[in-house]
Amino acid sequence: MTDKEYKNMSVKEFSKAAKVYETDRGGIYKMCKKDYPDVLAELEKEDFTDLLDCGCGPAPMLALLHEKYPLKHYTGIDLTPEMIEVARSKNMNDVELIVGDCEKLPFGNETFDVVICCQSFHHYPNVQDFFDSVYRVLRPNGRLILRDMTMNTAAVRWFCNHIEMPLINLAGHGDVHVYGKDEVDRLCKNAGLRMEVFERRGFCRMHCMARKPG
Repeated sequence: MTDKEYKNMSVKEFSKAAKVYETDRGGIYKMCKKDYPDVLAELEKEDFTDLLDCGCGPAPMLALLHEKYPLKHYTGIDLTPEMIEVARSKNMNDVELIVGDCEKLPFGNETFDVVICCQSFHHYPNVQDFFDSVYRVLRPNGRLILRDMTMNTAAVRWFCNHIEMPLINLAGHGDVHVYGKDEVDRLCKNAGLRMEVFERRGFCRMHCMARKPG
């Protein structure tokens, strides 16, 4: 599929999911809640002021952070207008919510202390552009915190990417690729980021933190 086809498929999928994403009818999306405690724990290791959530969806993570740290500034970006519409309905003060492409972040250089991305970047057809864009918008010593799917071995990832992924696409999901540690490390290095943490936590979960050198 083309890049545009992947993105259109994701927008179509998440347009349908927007209103049920955080409800008991959220289906597979309910598993995303398992990421929130680990992201929060990683964030609390260092102070921050400005945070960007890439692929924020209806902003459940931003809502949690806004409640816990109301004096900080938060920005969320998502490709799906319906997701941002639901996020805006939460009426969170000092939270900026934007419809946009995470491969081409529409923000100035060195704008954020932290970028988080949960269960989103496996949808990006030009994933190196995302990492390059994150490097640009992070301040020196800023952090990228990633939570996403991964598999324990290269063989299982190959099966997922070459056998399962086309079937998932036929079912209307815009997933592109599941990444392993070496691939994420290479994406970080190409962008100028330094990967400091990569762990497999729970079932098929990566927890990664990369830093822009100071």
